[in-house]
Amino acid sequence: MKFVLLCIGVFILSTVCGAASKMISPSWAKQYSVKWSDEVGTLRSDISYGEGEANRFDLYLPKDNSRENYGLVIYLHAGGFTTGDKTDDKDTLAWLCSKGYVAAGINYTLRSEEHPEASVLSQSNEIRAAVPKVIEAAEAAGYHIDKMTMAGGSAGHCLAMIYAYRDGKEAPVPVVLTYGGVGPSNFHREDWSCYGLDKDTDESIIATQMLFSSMLGEMLTEEEIRDGSYLERMHIISASEWVSNNPVPTVVAYGTHDRVQAFPASLRLKAALEENNVDYKYFEFQHSGHGLQNDNAVQKQWMEAVEEYLDKYMPLE
Repeated sequence: MKFVLLCIGVFILSTVCGAASKMISPSWAKQYSVKWSDEVGTLRSDISYGEGEANRFDLYLPKDNSRENYGLVIYLHAGGFTTGDKTDDKDTLAWLCSKGYVAAGINYTLRSEEHPEASVLSQSNEIRAAVPKVIEAAEAAGYHIDKMTMAGGSAGHCLAMIYAYRDGKEAPVPVVLTYGGVGPSNFHREDWSCYGLDKDTDESIIATQMLFSSMLGEMLTEEEIRDGSYLERMHIISASEWVSNNPVPTVVAYGTHDRVQAFPASLRLKAALEENNVDYKYFEFQHSGHGLQNDNAVQKQWMEAVEEYLDKYMPLE
C-alpha cells in the first residue's frame, strides 16, 4: 500500500513541479508572451458555463473587431488535474489575442479533498460543455467564430487532445488544429515504467488500479488490470485512440526523460497520427523531462511550428 500511495503522490507532486518549472524562457520566447493591456483587446473574466464553482472561463477579444470571421483558440491550464488556474496562461492567451484570435482559458473542477469525484473523464466532459458557451459569448460580443484550435500544457494538453479527437466532430465550429506539450495521451501500463506500473507484481497491479482509477473516476478491478481489459474502460480518456475519429492537424512536444507523463505513451500518439495521415509535427526533447527546459533549440522549433500551423489552419481573414 505504501508503494501505491507513493505512485499517486509522486504523480501529483511531479506534475505540479513540472508545470511550475517548465519554460525557463530564453530571450526569443518573449515573442510568444504578451502582457495584457487595453491596446491588445478586451478581457471578459469569469464567465459561467455551468453550475460548478470552477465552471468559469476568461474570454480575450482582439482590439480589431471589424473582421467577418474569427478563429478561436482555447488554451487549457496545466497542474496535474489537481491544481492550476486559467490565469496561469494569461500571457499566452494575450499573445494569441494580439495575433488577432479570440482566445479563452477555461477552468475545470480539480481533483481534491473537496472534490474527490473529479477525474480526467469528468474534466473532459466539463470542457465539452464549456466550448459552446465560449463560442456563444464571443458571438454575443460581436466576434463570429468559424473555426477553432484546442491547446494546452500537461494536464491541459491531455484535455485539449481529448476534445479535439474525441469530441471535435460534434463541436459547434470545426476544430482545425490542436497543439501542446507533455499531455498523457493513453494509459497502457507497460508504458508507465516511470511509476513501476509495468511490473507483474501485486504492488504494481494495485498501484495501476489506484492511479488509473483516479484518472478515470471509476474503480477498475485488479482482474481488469491483470487481463488487460482495463484498456477498454480507459479508452474514453485515451486521446491517441480517438485520432481516427477526428484526425485534425497536430503539433506536440514530449521529453524523453519525462518522469511524470510516460514518454513511451507519446510514441503511441505519434504512431496514431502517422496511421491516420494527420498533418503533424512531433518534437522530441532528448535532454528534457516534463518541463521541456533543457533543449532550447528544439523548443524554439516547436514554437515556430505552433505559429506556422496557426497561420496555416487559422488564417486571419
